[in-house]
Amino acid sequence: MEAFSDGVLAIAATLLILEISVDSHTSDLGSALLHLWPSYLAYATSFITIGIIWMNHHTCVETMARADRTLLFLNLLLLLTVSFLPFPTHLVAVYLQRPGEQSAVYAYAATFVVMAIIYNAWWRYASTGRRLIREDVPEARVKAITRAFDPGVPIYTATLVVAVFSPLASVFLTFAIAAFYLPSAALFER
Repeated sequence: MEAFSDGVLAIAATLLILEISVDSHTSDLGSALLHLWPSYLAYATSFITIGIIWMNHHTCVETMARADRTLLFLNLLLLLTVSFLPFPTHLVAVYLQRPGEQSAVYAYAATFVVMAIIYNAWWRYASTGRRLIREDVPEARVKAITRAFDPGVPIYTATLVVAVFSPLASVFLTFAIAAFYLPSAALFER
């Protein structure tokens, strides 16, 4: 499960950069590069988020004694959602600050909400009643990981709500969430 997940996460993260390009016929490369700021923002946000998922996935899997078919299915759904992320990332890169931006950001924020829901279901399935947790893993560690998952769905739902009023603010909020969780991912189990 871990090796397959690593591969899918690595490919999803790599695909994000393929969406950033400059027209080779541009006469002002500097201006064209500056004009791509929505692409940079969407790329950084999505890449950092995938990186955090990867780090936290490893932390969670380290606590597990085994994987069963249900966990593998939930893991597959998580990977399905993560591998979909380059598409709404591209939409944000293309449409932010242009007509269609609200729909693009809705798709982006909704993807994060679905991802958070599935990731929570994945962990809670494994940890409820210590169903798949190793015997030597302290209960305090399991509870700490669960607490780290708790804010995921509400905060990503907030980005979806913010998108109704300001698509740009929603993307910046999503970036802020990623920026917050990046250093805290190192403290995930504490």
